[in-house]
Amino acid sequence: MPEPSPFVADVQAARRAYRRPAGLRAQADAAVEAALALLFPEFAAGRDAAAAQADARRFLDLMAGLLCCAAPDRADDLARQSLTGLAALRDALLLDAQATYDGDPAAESVEEVILAYPGFYATAVYRLAHALWRESVPLVPRLLAGHAHRETGVDIHPGAQIGRQFAIDHGTGVVIGETAVVGDRVRVFQGVTLGALFVEKDLAQTKRHPTVEDDVVLYANAIVLGGETTVGAGSTIGGNVWLTRSVPPGSVVTHVAQIRTQDGKTAPLIEYHI
Repeated sequence: MPEPSPFVADVQAARRAYRRPAGLRAQADAAVEAALALLFPEFAAGRDAAAAQADARRFLDLMAGLLCCAAPDRADDLARQSLTGLAALRDALLLDAQATYDGDPAAESVEEVILAYPGFYATAVYRLAHALWRESVPLVPRLLAGHAHRETGVDIHPGAQIGRQFAIDHGTGVVIGETAVVGDRVRVFQGVTLGALFVEKDLAQTKRHPTVEDDVVLYANAIVLGGETTVGAGSTIGGNVWLTRSVPPGSVVTHVAQIRTQDGKTAPLIEYHI
């Protein structure tokens, strides 16, 4: 057998030196699915009490294994805390699902939202990850958030603070940064970004992302940037808006498009509703 190349030898050495368990991403994926099976029967494989007990044991084992790599001294306690916290998490998520259903004419039931809507799936994983983030657990919340991002195209940092009855419509391309603060009954559409104006590393401990107050709607591809930017309660931010300064409550912010025909004449604007 030929000798391994220098690159393969380097890979072998790196793997020997690596101190974390292998397959953490796959374990995070499995932990999310186990959590959803406990939270909602739509995701469970079995319906009886024995199946529920097995799902609970699987979730505990998966979470404890994940947490051992990040917080070994607290892994078992945090895993049990995560399990007992699922009841409150379910209550919060049912409010999110109802808000999504109420705001979407295409939704035929809350169950459809829970089972089939990527925005709801991403919100569920965010709320699970955020609970661990609040306990200052390293790495694991980001692994959970990464799972949701891969599954749905929605990227919510687990450090973001998101209120009740949160709804993401369509979802693809939504980005919510670490220090964003989002109030109650906020609705966002695809492509919305709550981001930072600057990304210098020395700003890591500062509020870099905007605050969105209660009852705000952010339409598709709206970009809201900056830690000092606040979107006042009850505001509507239109599609394709680029916003870097605060707006008062009840504002309507729109991107004004101009349409010209090929002969250079201005054509009437046409409104499209998704």
